[in-house]
Amino acid sequence: MKSIREIFRNNPSLLDEPEVQQLIDYCEELQDEVVEFKFQKTDNKELAMLDMLKEVIKGCNAIEKEQMEHERYGYPAPDYLETISNLKSYIYSRCRDEKIYL
Repeated sequence: MKSIREIFRNNPSLLDEPEVQQLIDYCEELQDEVVEFKFQKTDNKELAMLDMLKEVIKGCNAIEKEQMEHERYGYPAPDYLETISNLKSYIYSRCRDEKIYL
C-alpha cells in the first residue's frame, strides 16, 4: 500500500486542496475498517497486530529512503531519521520479547 506522501511526491501542493483532504480522510477511514475486518475475519488479535506492525515498518523504511534521497540531492528535508530508527528499534525489540516474527 502506498503512503500519501509517496502518492503526492511529485506535487505536494495538492495536499492543501480540500477535495484531496477529504479523500485522504476517507482513505484513512477505509484503512481502519480493513484492519477491523481482518480482526473479525480471523478473530485473532495477533494477526491484526502483525499486519499493522508490518505496515509501520514498511512506512518507516520508505521515509528513511526518502530522507537518503533528500541528502543525496542536497535539498532540505525534515530530519525523521533518528525518530524512525528509534521506532523501528522499539518495534523489533517488542516483537523479539513477544516472540512475534515479522
